[in-house]
Amino acid sequence: MVPRYSRPRMTAIWSPVNRYRIWFEIEALACEALAERGEIPEEAARTIRQRGDAAMAMFSEADVARIDEIEAETRHDVIAFLTWLAEKIGPDSRFVHLGMTSSDVLDTCLAVQLTQACDVLLEDMDAVLAALRKRAQEHKHTVTIGRSHGIHAEPTSFGLKLAGHYAEFKRNRRRLEAARDEIAVCAISGAVGTYAHIDPEVERYVAEKLGLKPEDVSTQVIPRDRHAAFFCALAVTASAIERLAVEVRHLQRSEVREAEEFFHAGQKGSSAMPHKRNPVLSENLTGLARLIRSYAGPALENVALWHERDISHSSVERNICPDATITLDFALMRLATMIDKLTIYADRMQANVDSLGGVVHSGEVLLALARAGISREDAYRIVQKAAMETWSKLGTGEGRSFRQNLEAAPEVVEKISAEVLDDALDPARHLKAVDDVFARVFTD
Repeated sequence: MVPRYSRPRMTAIWSPVNRYRIWFEIEALACEALAERGEIPEEAARTIRQRGDAAMAMFSEADVARIDEIEAETRHDVIAFLTWLAEKIGPDSRFVHLGMTSSDVLDTCLAVQLTQACDVLLEDMDAVLAALRKRAQEHKHTVTIGRSHGIHAEPTSFGLKLAGHYAEFKRNRRRLEAARDEIAVCAISGAVGTYAHIDPEVERYVAEKLGLKPEDVSTQVIPRDRHAAFFCALAVTASAIERLAVEVRHLQRSEVREAEEFFHAGQKGSSAMPHKRNPVLSENLTGLARLIRSYAGPALENVALWHERDISHSSVERNICPDATITLDFALMRLATMIDKLTIYADRMQANVDSLGGVVHSGEVLLALARAGISREDAYRIVQKAAMETWSKLGTGEGRSFRQNLEAAPEVVEKISAEVLDDALDPARHLKAVDDVFARVFTD
């Protein structure tokens, strides 16, 4: 991923330095397990650990270049690394990679990197949840208009809107936790996964030390349904990001102006129009969400490998693993900051609720007439007529409020009192369940 959308902590997980350190750790742990079983000398395992640790502590770009130089000849990345490692360890390096195959190192390393990445993403998710929770509580009783099809529907609470997004991100956090658990597996099973040249105890030892679980059945590679599930969890999270970003973009439209991304001192919205204040953060998040979702498709196609293994998945994962996690990390933190600093115009929200002359309360008036004994069909006809009269003449000299048009209808004044009409037209009735919903959502 380009540096513009990358944060150092996540990028470091996918660096050559981290990858080679994990490769060495896998090899060293396997040697220690073999030494415990008496299959290689304990002194050799100690030498591998000590000299390897020293080499990794001093690991630099020169070492990366040396491994690349070897790979240019061998055309094999793991052999290139093992050759470099042998140069650092000496004769005892003959015990390194004993009974193992390249995929044991590559797939176990990828599992470690993906769990490291997921841990960062879970922290990011917590930042998003904290921002949503704070702003939802702040605007728990801020009346705003609810919309369906982009059209005014009935009043709601802006805090309730944010609570809905909070609940969605809570679900996505659980999905990420499940994805992390599913991907955190180790395979040290040798060629075609039969343990013909290495005992399963070695795999169990390495897995425990790395915080992983042994793969149930590895076919030389860890089955890619695990990885597909991981990237699908990222894709669903990206859709949640976009849903919230699109909401902000709509609320910031000039005709709506109910909420706005924080506009920094010195910030410029347009090179040609000095007045512009554009929703650039939420637009950016929409684009990044598209990218993250696009990585799920290749991950799903990686599931079907030939027989016990092929490497058609390898080139895909070299791209999508860093790109998807780096992009989602950036997007989640951008979202958390955007929500935390979101400017919210409660007065404008109330003005929009009132802007259609009260017709947004038509549903409650319909219910009031039905309770008073009018059939639902007749009540609907009466209320719709008053609403359409209000709507069609808004802003004209002949315009009347929804209440005025209702009170001009004999069927209304004969059936319901002014007090009942007051209650039906009161936005507060739409917030009466907010406390119950908040208690259900914010239980942690």
